[in-house]
Amino acid sequence: MKTIVLALAASFALTTAAAAQHAGHGDHSAHAAAPVAGTVEGVGVVKKIDAKAGTVTLAHDPIKALNWPAMVMPFKVADKALLGQMKVGAKIRFQLNGQVIVGVRPF
Repeated sequence: MKTIVLALAASFALTTAAAAQHAGHGDHSAHAAAPVAGTVEGVGVVKKIDAKAGTVTLAHDPIKALNWPAMVMPFKVADKALLGQMKVGAKIRFQLNGQVIVGVRPF
């Protein structure tokens, strides 16, 4: 019985470690120092809008609160109506809650 419990515990530990390592791929979470409570503001230029997917691709300046360097990346929007406030080529201020845009203002 002890052998089964130890084998299950070891299997769980390896699975959890692999999942945690994979979680950082593709979402830039590896650039975040620590979770930040509330919203964080960024500045960027709209590169692409995908209304169907509810995403916008931004070339954003560094976001110090998240320890992110400047980069180009897609973001989901909390409400697709926010996409109507953006146009390709426009410089904007945006508010993030996690990696989701929750607010937009012209720069």
